[in-house]
Amino acid sequence: MATKSSQSHSKTNAKGKRKIHKVMKEHKSGTLKSGSGKKVKSRKQAVAIALSEARKSGAKVPKKKKSS
Repeated sequence: MATKSSQSHSKTNAKGKRKIHKVMKEHKSGTLKSGSGKKVKSRKQAVAIALSEARKSGAKVPKKKKSS
């Protein structure tokens, strides 16, 4: 029987993953800044920035969750 190719079921493509990885690495090293120029301290904020930048660069990234 033939095996399936090892495709991930992730909703983010390679371009998006690279961008997210880069931004999260900046956050870890303490050099990530928000739009106002302040250092980002919150991991949640860093993730939001990473996803936003990935979307702007045209990467396939999951849609934003709607808040009530």
